[in-house]
Amino acid sequence: MSKEPDNHNESTIPTLSEDSNTLGDIRINHSVVASIVRLAALEVAGVAAVGGGFVDGIAEIFSKKGDERGVRVEEDEVGDYRIEIRVILRFGVELAAVGGEIQQRVAKQIEKMTSKNVARINVIIDGVRTEDEKVKEDRWDDDVHNTD
Repeated sequence: MSKEPDNHNESTIPTLSEDSNTLGDIRINHSVVASIVRLAALEVAGVAAVGGGFVDGIAEIFSKKGDERGVRVEEDEVGDYRIEIRVILRFGVELAAVGGEIQQRVAKQIEKMTSKNVARINVIIDGVRTEDEKVKEDRWDDDVHNTD
């Protein structure tokens, strides 16, 4: 029996490995990809928030990974991205059309910035929000985060 160190308990950051070149490897952390997804989705007209559900809001308060909130990034067997994004849309927009625009915008930005293919983008619409609800939520966030 060999006595090799047990590395199964170590916390690892999921990364994506690009092709090696003469200078070395290029790796893109999944949290970077999740940030790109969030920012691209927020550029779409009609998107009020990414994540934004109650559980995501609580998780953000206790987590340092706010950029990953509402986004899950995985790779398939050939290395293409599989992305799930949870969004809150503005009241009155055409939900399916905005969802399709999110898929297009995210795919374009991911492929442009990482040079990797996107196999699938699942958009989950968790709710709709009016402007009045946004103002109330901003006030709640200020109260929670300001502990003067």
